Amino acid sequence: MNNKIAIIGGGNLGSAMAEGLVSSGFVLPEHLIVTKRNISSLKSLEEKGVLVSTDNEEAVGYANWIVLAVKPFQIKEVLTGIKPFLNPDRHILISVVTGVWIKDIQEVVGEGFPVFRSMPNTAIAIQESMTCICAQNATEDQSRYVTDLFNQLGKSVMIDEKLMDAATVLGACGTAYAMRYIRANIQGGIEIGFSAKIASLIAAQTVKGAAELLLQRNTHPEQEIDKVTTPKGCTIAGLNEMEHQGFSSSLIKGIVTSYQKIVNDM
Repeated sequence: MNNKIAIIGGGNLGSAMAEGLVSSGFVLPEHLIVTKRNISSLKSLEEKGVLVSTDNEEAVGYANWIVLAVKPFQIKEVLTGIKPFLNPDRHILISVVTGVWIKDIQEVVGEGFPVFRSMPNTAIAIQESMTCICAQNATEDQSRYVTDLFNQLGKSVMIDEKLMDAATVLGACGTAYAMRYIRANIQGGIEIGFSAKIASLIAAQTVKGAAELLLQRNTHPEQEIDKVTTPKGCTIAGLNEMEHQGFSSSLIKGIVTSYQKIVNDM
């Protein structure tokens, strides 16, 4: 298969994807083209050998994997513009456009194309995204390729499209929830004697380490909690106080509230 990739939309997300795919070695720089109306901001990519262009038609003609990384309000115009140059026997579409469903893409380009919808989060900028993916009309090889692609930018999982709203809350809004926890941890650290700088380092690295324990050991959080909670110890005392104050229930309620906001606004 001709695995040349076009990223339509070289903004923050599109550029981050391009940087990650090149630095990981997943794609040769000369096999990647990125488009943007003003390509001056793509100079660092161009210096690495990535092709840059203001012409979406040129990008579609060059590649067979078409990544749509534009703003939601631009998607219909962009798809309409490239539709005459798309071929369902040659092109596979990958959308990273928030809130755009596969059926929305098919309404413009037709139903004959393999279409992937993916939802990365902001950690894609450092190749640590959690990306949820769904697909329609795709082969196993195509699905495997897209999964491999996003695994270069963090971790990925295939889900049903009906879960995409939930994935947005857990994987994208979840970044903000985690940041709020870290911020509170820092504030607590300052109150018990640390400087803001040192408290920030300890809090962030501790959360990173905790997440890696779960990812690498494939364990449940309670298993890891049990390892650091001794009878009458300070850890269990702190955890119990947090639960008395509604820590877990407030987080769950926040997740459900975010989800209901998405569903009710549709």
